[in-house]
Amino acid sequence: MTKQANSTVASARPRRSPLASRNRLSVKNKEAGFVYRIVNDVDDRVALLQEQGYEICTNESVGAVGDKRVDNPTPLGSSSHISVGQGVRAVVMRQKEEYYKEDQAIKQRQIDELEATMSKEKSDYGSIDIKNR
Repeated sequence: MTKQANSTVASARPRRSPLASRNRLSVKNKEAGFVYRIVNDVDDRVALLQEQGYEICTNESVGAVGDKRVDNPTPLGSSSHISVGQGVRAVVMRQKEEYYKEDQAIKQRQIDELEATMSKEKSDYGSIDIKNR
């Protein structure tokens, strides 16, 4: 009888994922040129984002969402989704990166305009005078 070292024998057991590094909402197989997000399927949120240029990802394109899940079988061609608790399901969606950057630039412009109103040197009412003692 020959004895083999543990390091040379292939294990049939799946590799363990440490709890500290577990990421339940990770998306694998991301295609370059797209920005991905996980959207809760409540109210008309998914339809609203589709109008804004997002598309629903299928299981074939992104694979399983999050870590290994035995209890989440889905038929071929279905959208990639995950249960996020309290009966809510989330859908993986993606948008072209150029559209995403345009949307972010518009948001930043609105923030810059709002912040500019906060830093006016002279207000139209009241005054404050701060002097050192």
